[in-house]
Amino acid sequence: MRTTRIQPEALEHLSEWATYEPKLLKRIFRILEECCRTPFEGIGKPEALKGDKRGLWSRRITDEHRIVYDVTDSEIIVHALKGHYED
Repeated sequence: MRTTRIQPEALEHLSEWATYEPKLLKRIFRILEECCRTPFEGIGKPEALKGDKRGLWSRRITDEHRIVYDVTDSEIIVHALKGHYED
């Protein structure tokens, strides 16, 4: 199973979720756990991103917010946990 590395911006987002929407933390951690096991399928509707975000993947936290991540052989690199990749 891959490990998870959370980039500084995503860590700030995680802190914001903990402060303002703590109920969503359980869903976020469940999605991240799923990403480590099966990065291209599962909950949150995984989607390969296109254009300047090519090579990255996203999963839905809510209708408005996404997890944006990169996948290597050994880890999941989380770039964002808030907002939408089109923003």
